[in-house]
Amino acid sequence: MEVRKLLRALVVLVLCVVGMLSGKSTATTFKDCYTKCFIFCMIEPSQTLCSCTTHCLKDCIFQEIQNDVHEDSDNLGFCKLGCAFSMCSAFSSKHKPNGEKVDGCVGSCSNKCTKSYTSP
Repeated sequence: MEVRKLLRALVVLVLCVVGMLSGKSTATTFKDCYTKCFIFCMIEPSQTLCSCTTHCLKDCIFQEIQNDVHEDSDNLGFCKLGCAFSMCSAFSSKHKPNGEKVDGCVGSCSNKCTKSYTSP
């Protein structure tokens, strides 16, 4: 049992180091962010489908808007997050994050929220 935990930790560490050394930009698409986050989250035995979906939606949606200088960017982020929780969280399963479906759904939420916050 201890060996499995050590092996998991080693795999995660190696993947993190490889990711840092690859020289890729930290800017990623929502789909890539969500898929990677979800897979790494579900590796943890203490995590559930619900906790991983919630954590990854939150982290990846707010990563997208963190550089937004629009005065309503926080409100826009919370609008997108609320919409994503209610409309998009059911697409992922324990063994399949369905990043493309979640990305499309979150994109739709983003469009709806952006229209709400940019309308006069």
